[in-house]
Amino acid sequence: MTIYDFIMSVDKKIAPSFSSLYLEALWYAGIDDWDKAHQLIQDEPGKDAAHLHAYLHRVEGDQGNADYWYRRAGEETPKCSLQEEWKRLVEKFIS
Repeated sequence: MTIYDFIMSVDKKIAPSFSSLYLEALWYAGIDDWDKAHQLIQDEPGKDAAHLHAYLHRVEGDQGNADYWYRRAGEETPKCSLQEEWKRLVEKFIS
């Protein structure tokens, strides 16, 4: 699957076959189902899960919680838009 295919599936709200839990969570985030995205990722271990968890709390507007998860992920809080961060995360996990 390409990033284009993934974005088109979000635009059409037609879920593809997910190659990872991270892409599944990003897909739900992309269709504005924050609760489902958070439910999928919240208990996952590791820095990648923490990075995605941070993004979700940034979307939620809970910057303090987001900053905590960015630190756990070993990432700096991004200065870009939420949409740009979403796209960067999709690119990271689709590779």
